Amino acid sequence: MNNEKTANKNQSRSPTLEDVARAAGLSPMTVSRALNNPKVVRPATIARVMEAVNVTGYIPNMLAGGLATKRTKLIAVVVPQINNNMFVDTVQAIGDELALRGYHMLLCIVGYTPESETDIVATLLSRRPDGIVLTGIHHSSDLKRIILNANIPVVEIWDMTPTPLDMLIGFSHDKIGHAIGHYFLEQGFTRFGLICASDRRAQVRKKGAIDVLRTAPSSFIREITVPAPANMQVGRSGLGQLMQNGEEYDAIICTSDTLAQGAIMEAEARGMQVPRDLKVIGFADLNFAAYNRPAITTICIDKVKMGQQAANMLADKIEGYPIAESVVDMGFSLVIRESA
Repeated sequence: MNNEKTANKNQSRSPTLEDVARAAGLSPMTVSRALNNPKVVRPATIARVMEAVNVTGYIPNMLAGGLATKRTKLIAVVVPQINNNMFVDTVQAIGDELALRGYHMLLCIVGYTPESETDIVATLLSRRPDGIVLTGIHHSSDLKRIILNANIPVVEIWDMTPTPLDMLIGFSHDKIGHAIGHYFLEQGFTRFGLICASDRRAQVRKKGAIDVLRTAPSSFIREITVPAPANMQVGRSGLGQLMQNGEEYDAIICTSDTLAQGAIMEAEARGMQVPRDLKVIGFADLNFAAYNRPAITTICIDKVKMGQQAANMLADKIEGYPIAESVVDMGFSLVIRESA
């Protein structure tokens, strides 16, 4: 009976490094070296160890291995949200590119508060990632201290500054706002409504647009700030608030395509036609923007290229390759469609 209990206990536990060593006829230290630092072990020995791993079903402890090699092959990717398509393409591209380089992505959703980002990143770093991708450039002083103390490669995305924490690939939200403002002023428009999400990057785009629009003495500008993350319902209610006093507008500037889509729906519900009665512009060129009716004029960011380049910058830094540029400005393009 005791023998049966021992056998059942052995069958229920996970295989260990010692099990692999016994199956391979090698010492546990040799097996550990073969798994964690194969460059110092003969190919024939590695083959014996891998055969034993397959026979026993042993799963290497990547964290334990990381203590010896200082590598976990894990990359933490931090974004505020993925409940619309704003960051999805970039995240997917990061994950795909990291996989090609032999890394695994740990995705974390932190919302839009600095406190949440700080708490979650601190927890992430206890997992000993080889590197980390952060969204944006505005972080709490506590987070900056934690990141610098961790001494791991960092790539910030979706923003622009000459002084990143480590590396950066993104674009200028301020310049995007300027481009939108100039586009509408050049068409002779004077009455503008802005529906802006409350997150910091959206607020920068809004300010950039308003700074340009105010250069025209006859401009009328009214703005509404809506909660982040944005959605179509918020876009509809935002336009409703702008128009509640009977105000008329030439153009509505939205800080996302999702808000723009909601604004278009609200305008049509009020018996207006876009663009005949009202022009609408969005941001990010999300996957529905070109197929909406009317198709949405927007700002296009190469979200896939950003993700691919961020992943490769990080992997190159981890592996000791030189980084040609630590700050990469991808720029943006104004895509003119039916809505404006």
